[in-house]
Amino acid sequence: MKLGIGTPVVVNQAGAHAAWERTGTIDDVSRIAEAADRLGYHFMTCSEHIGIPAHEAGRRGARYWDPLSTFGYIAARTERIRLTTFVLVLGYHHPLEIAKRYGTLDLLSGGRVILGVGVGTLKEEFDLLGAPFEDRGARADDALRALRASLSTSDPEYHGPYYSFGGLRIDPCALQEHVPIWIGGRTRRSLRRAVELADGWCPFAVPLTQAAGWLSGLERPSGFEVVLPPDRPFDPIGDPAGTADSLGVLAEAGTTIASAHFMHHSVEHYIEQLQALAELNARL
Repeated sequence: MKLGIGTPVVVNQAGAHAAWERTGTIDDVSRIAEAADRLGYHFMTCSEHIGIPAHEAGRRGARYWDPLSTFGYIAARTERIRLTTFVLVLGYHHPLEIAKRYGTLDLLSGGRVILGVGVGTLKEEFDLLGAPFEDRGARADDALRALRASLSTSDPEYHGPYYSFGGLRIDPCALQEHVPIWIGGRTRRSLRRAVELADGWCPFAVPLTQAAGWLSGLERPSGFEVVLPPDRPFDPIGDPAGTADSLGVLAEAGTTIASAHFMHHSVEHYIEQLQALAELNARL
């Protein structure tokens, strides 16, 4: 099973981060990224929110580093690890805006971008940006088709119900001939959308047993990635047997890439856990 990391520091969700992350810096993130890169981890993440309403901060957290800025810096400090938006909200952007910005990042990073995208649920943020909310699902489906038509070409053309364009030069475009697109979310519809329109599914806050049930019997395209976290944070140093069991449960559920979350109390401990998990996974 491949391994990725839900990057610490860049997102501080309530109850889901260690105390040291509150004062974490870009140097800490860089050290973690460089270690994960050296150890062969498949991806690292950075999420997106523009502004969190104060009444939601306790549940969602309030810190969300901008993924484009963050990954632009990290791309220069790493060589192999994939840079994964986890997730961009499709309704906040025109597809060509995403294609230009993340196509440039893909070029600068040597073809390492994975676009994790989602439909979005925070109405206040849609309203803040003047983005339509009620038809966001249908708009997202059209945006996904528009992205696939535009990410890897400097002469994109697409005509759909919400987005239509042609006769434009988008230079640079992505280096990859096929930029992987993963769908986030927490509904069964997100999985169906991923199978129909994308290359992988990376849900959040979906219990593992529920995800396994949704995946059971579902025909998936060749190479389709299922990116799931463990139900409990990994502790490969303190509990290697339990961590091995968790990896086995993930595999049985249909996971192709484990999104690693760790028990950790400092940046040094996090990096030690990274190494321990990579070594344990290699032995399984």
